Amino acid sequence: MKISTRTRYGVRLMLSLALNSGKGPFLLRDIAKGEQISEKYLSQIIIPLKAKGLVNSFRGAHGGYTLAKAPFQISIKDIVEVLEGGLNLIGRAKDASFYSRTSVRVTYNIWNELSEKMAKTLDSITLDDLVKESKAKGNKVLMYNI
Repeated sequence: MKISTRTRYGVRLMLSLALNSGKGPFLLRDIAKGEQISEKYLSQIIIPLKAKGLVNSFRGAHGGYTLAKAPFQISIKDIVEVLEGGLNLIGRAKDASFYSRTSVRVTYNIWNELSEKMAKTLDSITLDDLVKESKAKGNKVLMYNI
């Protein structure tokens, strides 16, 4: 499985918001500049994150984006599921006859178990964990201007 650029950038976007949590709304253009990602691309990524209640938006002169929850309440799994459309490595067949072949049942179990372990791992890592790691490594927090 390959994680898409959309998801990788989405996690970076959310980490930027987490690093600035509690400091008011943050402009997308400032995140784009700090992360060296196209603002237009980030504007597409933030839409599903907002729709799922992970991000709040504010209009006006002091507008921008903030996390909708505290960083410790948002797991990487939450972000990946929104941007990848789920975490299953394979789709689930609706036709019961699909599972009648032994080889299908056996191999399906492998992919299903791997999907579950990946979900569990991603669920165990929060934005707060990434904030702590980022600060421990001396990464600078983006500053914004109003």
